[in-house]
Amino acid sequence: MSISIDTITLGGGCFWCLEAVYERVDGVTAVESGYSNGEARNPSYEQVCSGRTGHAEVVRVSYDTARISLREILEIFFVIHDPTTLNRQGNDSGTQYRSGIYFHNAEQERIAREVLAEVNSQHGGRAVTELQPEANYSRAEDYHQHYFANHPEQGYCAFVVAPKVEKFRKTFASRVKPG
Repeated sequence: MSISIDTITLGGGCFWCLEAVYERVDGVTAVESGYSNGEARNPSYEQVCSGRTGHAEVVRVSYDTARISLREILEIFFVIHDPTTLNRQGNDSGTQYRSGIYFHNAEQERIAREVLAEVNSQHGGRAVTELQPEANYSRAEDYHQHYFANHPEQGYCAFVVAPKVEKFRKTFASRVKPG
């Protein structure tokens, strides 16, 4: 059985939340937290949080296309964050927390447009998720990688990240990695 890996970049609020969920998705081979679609080259977390770089907090999700489709990746994405709040997820506010799909090729753009149109229809035309090619991506600092796995007792993780992970587990039980 051959493995075909593809990668999509997603922004849906704090990257710790998205990373924690996608690390548990069967068929996902790697998740990396980073910053995308802003102006500065290799910004720091502090610079991104200032809102002045234009970057979104994102995760790069690599997945085995023989085991999970981009459509399924995006269906999970739209359940674990609110695509109708502009530059906000819960108490996290600012352009760095915007909802975005940053595609890597034309086929991803096509599929993302289809799924986004369906989501927009379900939400009465209120979805604010931006759809753009990934641009000016940089990996977040090491301490942001696997944050929930390394700090499950931390307050934000316990009260914000953990409920999103649980929502994923309940809604997509068949997609949870074994073990």
